[in-house]
Formats: sequence, structure tokens, C-alpha cells
Amino acid sequence: MGQNYAPDNLLAETMNDVRKFRIGLVQTAVSADPDRNQEEALRRIADAAARGANVICLPELYRSPYFCQQENVRFFDLAEPVPGPSSTAMSEAAKRLGVVIVVPIFERRAPGLYHNSAVVIDADGSTAGFYRKMHIPDDPAYYEKYYFTPGDLGFKAFDTRFGRIATLICWDQWYPEGARIAALHGASVLFYPTAIGWHPAEKSRYGKAQRESWQTIQRAHAIANGVYVGSVNRIGLERPDEHSAGIEFWGSSFVSDPQGVVIAEAPADREETLIAEVDLDHLENIRRNWPFLRDRRIDAYTGVTSRFLDGEVHREQR
Repeated sequence: MGQNYAPDNLLAETMNDVRKFRIGLVQTAVSADPDRNQEEALRRIADAAARGANVICLPELYRSPYFCQQENVRFFDLAEPVPGPSSTAMSEAAKRLGVVIVVPIFERRAPGLYHNSAVVIDADGSTAGFYRKMHIPDDPAYYEKYYFTPGDLGFKAFDTRFGRIATLICWDQWYPEGARIAALHGASVLFYPTAIGWHPAEKSRYGKAQRESWQTIQRAHAIANGVYVGSVNRIGLERPDEHSAGIEFWGSSFVSDPQGVVIAEAPADREETLIAEVDLDHLENIRRNWPFLRDRRIDAYTGVTSRFLDGEVHREQR
């Protein structure tokens, strides 16, 4: 009779490779002073490390208020090169603390060319990976197309001391394609640095549905891909001037496991650093029982690379 199980020595070797590590999501309010924000981020990273976090993620554009509420050329002065002040300071902190840090940066790539980016810094202070935000929104008070060129590096996963991870950024949250490709690259955790909130006038009518939709789509990424998802947001009302209603950022940072279970969640109105455990054995078990990657019909998905299947719709309507 054929042997259906791995030999004992192979099973033991496989089980020894399964590890657990902790991730930390730093949810903060942001001041108008970039240096103060940097100092606060470093302090909170040190606190997360002291609480056992191995991989720590900051919110999107953490060094400044969310300037994309307006189109103003002076805000390009906030951008910096990579490597630059933020990545250098975070590299020193990562090496000193022995942690991995996901550092969102307003990147100045060249004169007139800017990206919304994230540097993944490994625990020895080296750069493990670099990502440029692929999906760029243009909505009222989210005028990101004015500032950011769409990313050109694709969706990747990066090996770090504690595991293979990926980062996407905010508006990327709504697109299953990005999450899927990052997972296919072998990521066990998808990090989403975020700056999202309510228009105050809409909050009472649409706020609950908006926030629940935001969490639901990301939990769905975790389920569909059999990965952990960590989404980290800022808090507070930010008004670019006295004539603006501003954006009330809804916090609510959370971590979802591969079944979509929210295993850690921050409040909507308070600074907090979430710590949650990533269990690769749990991930493996979920994927064995929900083998979504196995059952994908990769031969039937050619249409997904089209903007819209106009011809198919027209034929069906005739």
C-alpha cells in the first residue's frame, strides 16, 4: 500500500520551519510638525518592540497631516528621497531594536516626480523591500493624483528576519488583484498603511457603512488568500484651513487572521499600538482546509486584465 504521509524526519523538519512572530500596528494622531511626528513614531516603535512586536508598521504618510485634502504646490516640500531622513532614522532604530519596520514615505524620486511609497527595513537595518502605491485615488479631499505618480514596481513580497511579508498602501485596500499577487509571491502578512476617514457631513448617514466596508474588504483579502492582514490608520480631525470641514480619520486599525477573524482592533478615537501574533502553523492549517489557491482556474481569468469586457456585454445585450 502506498504511503500517504510524509516520513517522520521530513515531517519534523517541516514542523521546525513553522514559526510565530508578532506584528505591531502604530495608530496615532498626527501633528503639523514632521520632526515631532518622526520622534513620536520612533518612541512608539520602541514601545512596540518592548511589548514583543517583531514587525512594526506605521500609518500612511505618518510624518505629516494628510495634505492631499488640498492641491497646493508647497506640500511637495514635504517629500524626501529614499534613502533619506526618514528611512535612515528608521534603519538605525530597526537595527538597534532588532525589529522589522514598514515605513511609509512621501518619496521625491526626481524633480516633479513623486510617489506614495513604503520602505520595508529588516531587523539588521538593511532594506528588505520597497513599494510604490499602485492605485491612486482622486475623490473630494483625497486629491492624491495631484501629488503621486502611480507605482511602477508591481506587487511584491519581501523576506525579512521574521517572515515573508508584503505591503500595499491605503487605496490599494479595495483591489483584490493586488492582495492576490502579493500572496502569490509568498507573503504571509499583507500590511496596509492607511489614511482614511469620514467627511464630517457624511458621517451620520454613511459612516457606519463606509467603515464596515473598509474592514470587510480587507478581511476578505485575508480569507481569499489565506494570509494575515494588518491595516493601520491614523486618528483625529484634520482641517487644512479654517474654511474646510476636514477629514475625521476613523482609526479602527485591525489585524485579521486567514479565516477573516479580527484578532486585534483599535478604537476609532484613541491612539493605540496593536500587538498580534502571526502563526504560520495556523495559516498552513487554514490553507489545507480552504485550498483556494489550489482550486483557482488560472486558465479562465484572461479577462481580468481588461479594463472592461465591452464586446462581451454588447453581445449579451443583443
